[in-house]
Amino acid sequence: MTDLENYLVQDGRDDMVRQVRAKINETGVKYIYYQYVSLTGRIMGKGAPAEHWEAMAAKGVQTWIGGLTNVLPDRTGSLIGFGPNTPELLAMPDPDTFCQLPWEKRTGRVYCTLFHMREDKTNPGGYLSADSRGNLRRIHDKFRKAHDGLHMRHGCEPEMMWLKRNEDGTVTGGPTKPLAYHVDQFEALSDVYHRILEYATAMGLDMIQGDHEDAWGQLELNFMFDDALRTADRLTTYRQLCARVAREFGLIACFMTKPFMKMSANGCHHNISLWRGGEDTVVPLGYDPLPGVDEVFTYRRGGTNEFIDATKPGAWMPPELGRHAVGGILNHLSALTAIGASTVNSYRRLMDTGLWAPVFADWGFQNRTCGLRVSAPGRMEYRSVDSMVNPYLMAAALIAAMDDGIRNRIDPGEPEERNIYAAMEAGKQVKRLPRNLGLALDALAADKVVRSALPGDMYRLYELYKRDEWDAFNATVSNWDVERYLDCLP
Repeated sequence: MTDLENYLVQDGRDDMVRQVRAKINETGVKYIYYQYVSLTGRIMGKGAPAEHWEAMAAKGVQTWIGGLTNVLPDRTGSLIGFGPNTPELLAMPDPDTFCQLPWEKRTGRVYCTLFHMREDKTNPGGYLSADSRGNLRRIHDKFRKAHDGLHMRHGCEPEMMWLKRNEDGTVTGGPTKPLAYHVDQFEALSDVYHRILEYATAMGLDMIQGDHEDAWGQLELNFMFDDALRTADRLTTYRQLCARVAREFGLIACFMTKPFMKMSANGCHHNISLWRGGEDTVVPLGYDPLPGVDEVFTYRRGGTNEFIDATKPGAWMPPELGRHAVGGILNHLSALTAIGASTVNSYRRLMDTGLWAPVFADWGFQNRTCGLRVSAPGRMEYRSVDSMVNPYLMAAALIAAMDDGIRNRIDPGEPEERNIYAAMEAGKQVKRLPRNLGLALDALAADKVVRSALPGDMYRLYELYKRDEWDAFNATVSNWDVERYLDCLP
């Protein structure tokens, strides 16, 4: 049987398809977005009337494969990655992701897993290796099987800025001042964050805490951590609903990493832990009936956190398995940076001095000058990742790095408790992360472990897309060039 045939006969799928029909009837949804995720994390897809749900669930949605690279041209004008005669892809809806859109209740959404067409000449009905969301599921399942049920749960800290556009189209700032943790500035955006909370909880995000950060209009609103795929789906959903809220308030929902120098950037720290066991629990978040299927409101609870040393209650130091996982991440940090800091602009964040940018390949306890820190007993904060990240690629790459660390018992060394700059002045030798996207892509090209998280055609497309971005940047004359060199001679 093909991958597609196996996918369609999964245990419980037919029942889930029927559950979606019941939810469509219950909520009054008339139209459905069939969504998939491009290699940069953008939401792509098609829409169809809800009356065709059963047909779509059985046959899938046919669309052009160029959507994986955002249907954008490279700097020569050719579409990135695909020629005009490239076959289309098949997007199969995952019924366990169906949810009504709270801002447009006539519309629902469902995420899709991507396949080659049934008629494809080389791999009919095969998984599409350039599907970052599908890859994460498969890579995580393989990790579970290899390590007796061990799995990653993580949460993220999605910083972003709410900015205002001037009449001439320029952007000069936001509606609040760059004052971190000031409740008054947080309050000034209360209409915005309350609308986000309303929409987010209706789509299964268990919102837990938030604050105003260090830049104009910068908010960080966090939701509960969970299994890796669910967290990636929820971050993608969060971005989608923020874009909607921005339109409602006449603002810009800015996920660009570094819009302004000498001011904090938009990071997206990933707080990682490895677990065994636990149970999936529906968390209704105050909704009865739920505006989506149960799975959208499901969280993995309980089990054993393998980043906690059970022999030393309250200890910050992870046990052996956790240390080896940390060692794997540190060993591959340069290549991971190509995923976590994925744009030219990302390196403005890593080069802006004095703002605690995580530019050194070290780890420590509550040490914000390192790329990796133990932020609390039982979890590790991966800091070299920003708001433009594709969360599916990032989670898969972190799993691959930790798998290598566990398999090869990689020792991360002792955690650094000093300010890393003071430690370096005292003679410590510390490797620096890549200084630009080009160097990060070189590191990724040389790292087979991290590249394994971009299997098949995914790495080819990622390299093409990002190398073109780097080349296009280097082939552009900016205001900086003109100001620095226009009259430098004689």
